[in-house]
Order: sequence, then C-alpha cells, then structure tokens
Amino acid sequence: MKTFAQTLELVDDPARIAEYRRAHERIWPEVAAALRAAGIGEMRIFLHGTRLFMCFEAPDDFDPARDYQRYAADPRCQEWERWMRSFQRPVPGATGGSWWTPMECVFDLASQPRQTP
Repeated sequence: MKTFAQTLELVDDPARIAEYRRAHERIWPEVAAALRAAGIGEMRIFLHGTRLFMCFEAPDDFDPARDYQRYAADPRCQEWERWMRSFQRPVPGATGGSWWTPMECVFDLASQPRQTP
C-alpha cells in the first residue's frame, strides 16, 4: 500500500469551518463508495486552524491521475466537490493549478531499523 498526503486551506470563517466539519461527520454515501471503488482504502482529514491535512492509502499501483478519474466522473461526487470547494482554498505556493497540494514524506518510522532491548 502507498500513502498519499495532501494539504489545503479552508476559508477563514468560523461558521464555514463548522459547516465543513459537520459535512464530514457523515459524507454522502455515494462519495464514500466512489472513493473506495477508485481504490482508496483508508482516508483521514485533519484540521488545524484553517489548514487541512489529508492522508490516504491506496494500492501500490494506484495512480491519482488515472484512478481518481473514476471518482471524479461520478455526477454525485462532482456535486460534492463543488460544494466542498466553496469552503476551500489552495495553500500558498500551490503550483500547476493544483487544489489539494501533494506533500513530500520526509520521515517514515517504518523505514527505521528496530533495536532489540
């Protein structure tokens, strides 16, 4: 499995942030099903102030440019994405018109040697 990490900003408005949080308490079932059908096994979004951090796991052969298109082609998911984008803004320094900006992994505990006591 591969892990992906991305970041995004929310609009700096406490009422909108609260609405975004409520929307994610139980996302639309079609959206969850489409994410799983695209190959995403686990997904979590964390919030600090206005900064979002999303991480998800997918099979080793997962290619976001290819496999995410199945999700993006679903009309209900398109509706969800339009609604979510009303809360969101790309992070400063986002390049190439990206919305969710990929993050580089700089540390992975699993890659470190284990010591025996």
